[in-house]
Formats: sequence, structure tokens, C-alpha cells
Amino acid sequence: MAYRFLITSATQLVTRDDSDWDETGENNGSPGCTTAIPGPNGHVPLDACNSYYNYDPQYAPARYAWVLIMGGLWETVAFILHSLGARNQQQIGYATGWQILFLLAPLWINAFVYMTFARLAWFFIPDQRIWGIKPASIAKYFVWADVVTFIIQAVGGIMASPGAGPNIIQIGLDIYLAGMSLQQFFILLFLVLMITFHRRANKNSPEDVLADGQKKRSWRPLQIMLYVVLALITIRIIYRIVEFAGGITPSNPVPFHEEYSYALDCLPMMLALLVLAVWHPGRTLVGPASEFPRKSRAEKKREKQEQKAAKKQAKAEKREPKTSEDSNVAENYRMTEGINSSIV
Repeated sequence: MAYRFLITSATQLVTRDDSDWDETGENNGSPGCTTAIPGPNGHVPLDACNSYYNYDPQYAPARYAWVLIMGGLWETVAFILHSLGARNQQQIGYATGWQILFLLAPLWINAFVYMTFARLAWFFIPDQRIWGIKPASIAKYFVWADVVTFIIQAVGGIMASPGAGPNIIQIGLDIYLAGMSLQQFFILLFLVLMITFHRRANKNSPEDVLADGQKKRSWRPLQIMLYVVLALITIRIIYRIVEFAGGITPSNPVPFHEEYSYALDCLPMMLALLVLAVWHPGRTLVGPASEFPRKSRAEKKREKQEQKAAKKQAKAEKREPKTSEDSNVAENYRMTEGINSSIV
């Protein structure tokens, strides 16, 4: 029976013998295990003492993955509110919360794509620049662009929330449409950068993709997944533009059929989250070199001081030629005055 197997497994886990280790944590010499020092991510060989796994657990960190988690969390909370609202359709709080979270959640996923690609370019391009722009700057510029579209869409979504007057709703829809269009513009601009990276990375020789003596994993699968996610986001944007461009009127059937929302908004975002979960960036962006260097406050302060000193030096150098020129003019004037005096 299955329950007997579970009981046996639990008993073996509780009564397992770890007596090979003394109070100081040292191995007492059991022939069945070896002493190992855990690696940076806690990795130890399978035959190490107190290694409780029959396989090597994969650890693929991505410190910025909280952005993607926020996107998934907002989608989840939105559908929880939608489920509650379906049973209480006269509660405006459920309807408003559902609409705002559902409309804004994809922007988190969009920002995650921007941040992932910037790190991909940093890791795989030798000179770490696209069009002369550093990948860290690309991430910063496009994330801020995403923040701007987030604010615009949030304002429009709040104004168009249930309970508002018809005129306010129409103004809110127009603002939201402007935010959606701006988001798509930034995506198209971003795609140009991605294609530029794609072409340059294809030309790299095998030596260009070696790090610390180990070959980097191919950048292509993750790049393709980012293309797929942006395509899914674009499908969702086109649907929303078509939905709201016609207004909330009987002549426009799209807002009055929930099936469109599930098929062209919910499903694409679910697939986007699934794609990024299955092909997590941490599988490709491995090692310290895959992350932007982090500077301490002292380092940032020192750099600012050096920049100020360099500016002062540049200004001083600009003044020197002018000062010497003035000195020559003054010397010539004195010589001329001396000659005139002797003549008189």
C-alpha cells in the first residue's frame, strides 16, 4: 500500500544515522562518505557526508526575478478578485481591483524581458555595447520607459473603472490606449536592439563565448524565448487596443464577451510566464560575469570625486592658454611703452 511506503520513508528519514560526524562537524572516518566543503551555492558531491540528495539540485539564481514574480502575483490576485466578484457582482471593489491588476500585470513581465536581455548582451558581447550604449543603460532606459507606460495605463485604468461616469470612462480609455501604444512603440524599438545583438552574437568566434575555462551555454534559446514573450505581449496589446478603440458601446461586441479576454489577454500572459519559468534566465546567465557589477557606496563616492577632479583639471587647462596669451600681450605692451618713452 502507498501509505506503508510513506510511513517507511518517513521513519527512515527521522531515524537516519548521522553519527559519522562529531560535535565539531568533522567526519569520523566512515568509509561510505567523504569530507567536502560546500561551494558558493552549497554544492557538494553526491558521496559527501550529510549530502541528502540522490542527484545534483540545480541552482539558477536571478536576483531580479522578483519582477517576474510580481507580474505573476498581480495576475493571481486579479483572478482571485474576479472569482469573488463573480459571486458578488454588485461589489465595486472586486470589479475595480480585478480590472486594474489585470490591465497592469503584464507590464511587470515586459520589464523582466528588458532586464533579462540587457544581462544577456552584457554576458555575450565582448565590448558590452550595442549602438555604443552599455547594457546596464539599456536596462535602465527601458525599465524607466516601462514605468512611464505603467503610470499612464494606471491613470487610464483607474479613470475607466466601474462606477465612473460615461465621459470619465471614455477619457480613461483614451489615456489607457495612449499608454498601450507607447508600450508597443518601446517594444518595437527594443526589438531593433535585440536583432542587432542577435546578428553580432552570431558572428562571435568560439573563443568569444568562453568564460573561466568553461564554455558558456548558448544564448540562442533564451533569446528566442524573449522573442516569444514579446510576441505574446504584442498580441495582448493589439487585443486591448481593438477592444477599447471602439468604446464601451453596443456596437463594439469585444468588451461584452469574456471569452476574448481569456483567449487574447489571459492565455498569452500565462504562456509568457510558463515560457520564462521553463527556460529560466538563470540557466543561461551563469556566474558572476552574467550580472552587472555592483559598486559600493565608497566606490561610487570615489568615482564622483575623481570625475569632479577631472572636470576641474580640464577647466584649468582651458584657462592656461588664455592666461599665457594675456601675459604675452602685456609684455608686448610694456616693450612698446618703453620704446616710446626712449624716443621721447
